[in-house]
Amino acid sequence: MAITNKQNQVKEIIKCGKDPIYFINRYCKIQHPTQGLLRFDTFDYQDDCIDAFINNRFNIVLKGRQLGISTITAAYATWLALFHRDKQVLIIATKRPTAVNFIKKVKAIISHLPAWLKLSPTVTNNTQMIEFASGSSIKAIPTSDDAGRSEALSLLIVDEAAFIKNFDELWAGLYSTLSEGGNCIIISTPNGVGGQYHKLYTDAELGINDFNPIRLPWYVHPHHDEAWFQKECKQLSKRKIAQELMCDFVASGDTFLSQEDLDWIGHLIKEPIDRWAQDKNLWIWSYPIKEHRYIIAADVARGDGKDFSAFHVIDTTTCEIAAEYKGKLPPDRLADLLNDTGRKYYNALVCPENNSFGYATCMKLQELAYPKLYYQNSKAVYLTDYVPQQTSQTAGFNTNGRTRVQILSKLEEIVRNKQVRIYSSRFYDELKTFIWQGARPQASKDRNDDLVISLAIGMWLFDASSGYSKYTETLSAGMLAGMGVNSRNFDDIPGTGKEAKTVNPFAPPDETLRRTKGQGTNPADVSLQGDYDLYSWLL
Repeated sequence: MAITNKQNQVKEIIKCGKDPIYFINRYCKIQHPTQGLLRFDTFDYQDDCIDAFINNRFNIVLKGRQLGISTITAAYATWLALFHRDKQVLIIATKRPTAVNFIKKVKAIISHLPAWLKLSPTVTNNTQMIEFASGSSIKAIPTSDDAGRSEALSLLIVDEAAFIKNFDELWAGLYSTLSEGGNCIIISTPNGVGGQYHKLYTDAELGINDFNPIRLPWYVHPHHDEAWFQKECKQLSKRKIAQELMCDFVASGDTFLSQEDLDWIGHLIKEPIDRWAQDKNLWIWSYPIKEHRYIIAADVARGDGKDFSAFHVIDTTTCEIAAEYKGKLPPDRLADLLNDTGRKYYNALVCPENNSFGYATCMKLQELAYPKLYYQNSKAVYLTDYVPQQTSQTAGFNTNGRTRVQILSKLEEIVRNKQVRIYSSRFYDELKTFIWQGARPQASKDRNDDLVISLAIGMWLFDASSGYSKYTETLSAGMLAGMGVNSRNFDDIPGTGKEAKTVNPFAPPDETLRRTKGQGTNPADVSLQGDYDLYSWLL
């Protein structure tokens, strides 16, 4: 029923100005794609969003599809500009049609308001902006490097932020526009992990930034039942289901590994039993066992840049990661650590990457006469002992466009078949941001893949060609036998029972042990002396 009494109209204006939810439900109309013009009857979760927009300066919304969040945000922006003076609202969208569509929603609401509720006439009205005589305005623009930088804003709305290119750089500029007290609403469906939107949202959930997190999966809508969900799933891929319905960051991205494989690795994570090296970044999950065989594969960085040097100690007997390093050692000091660690793990086969900085690591390992270094040349692959006279051979593994594909394919195959156990949270974090960029898998922007490449090199060694030397044939056969998915059960691994003798060579030397050297009259002393002799080079 129309309100014609002037006094009642004033009461309604005051009531609407105080309560945006009342204004939206009582007077706003929206254009439904199939049902035409409808009164905006908000759902409870939409009312909760409005309350959050009022009570929190910064809000970040993680949403599923078809929830009407852009529409309720447009209605809130209309209320803010209509009932307040000098409020500047800016909407940043992924592209121009999206920006234009947002303004269309605002105009549809305003055009169907009763005349007495159109409190201020419009002075500007085009496809991307509506401005009122009161000094308030609503402007929508597509993304650009300098979007919104010169604006003094009352409210910033960023739509589908996870899909905005270079959003991290854009956000750095936008944040300064809110320094005078402006509010911000960031809205998006997920688009994998590692981007600025993902960081803002996850930090908000942890309570370490100023944003209020709002998560809205598909089932918050009262009309979305299980039948609706199943119908939608039939039209979408697994990644799209995660992205557009489930609000799942990890599964929504083009991650190198499948969600199932990532979940499996995530469930294996456990704390290391020891942390060693000067920087305590060598994580140990199992100490050396003499009866076992080990491989150490390394990815080498400069040591003072954004990348890390990394290596894995792979127990080929139990098919698990025994130790892992990730730190910022220069190449020569990394060689010292590889030499030290390799000898502790009973002269493990060491295979560093020999590109760029890795060359210095390989040369230093040769100078240290490390006893088992990986070599290759143009015709053959060698897994053999250190032979300095064979100068035609190249120490280390060369990572290039071709070999990178090979080693990553082998890593994916071995993880997919659950042939190796990986316990590292650092490795898991890298995998979550190791994504497909076109046809190339690589780390997301500002993320690292050093542990991924390190383990990929190690996994490739399991499948090294056995046709070139007797050393390779024997070693590869043993590795492949250990990695066989049908021949190994992680509950029944040889060499892990009472007969396997575990020694901790990372512990400081025992003074009692030093005193017993040469006094082996007692059987216990003889045993200690044997251990001393075995590890005397460490003392």
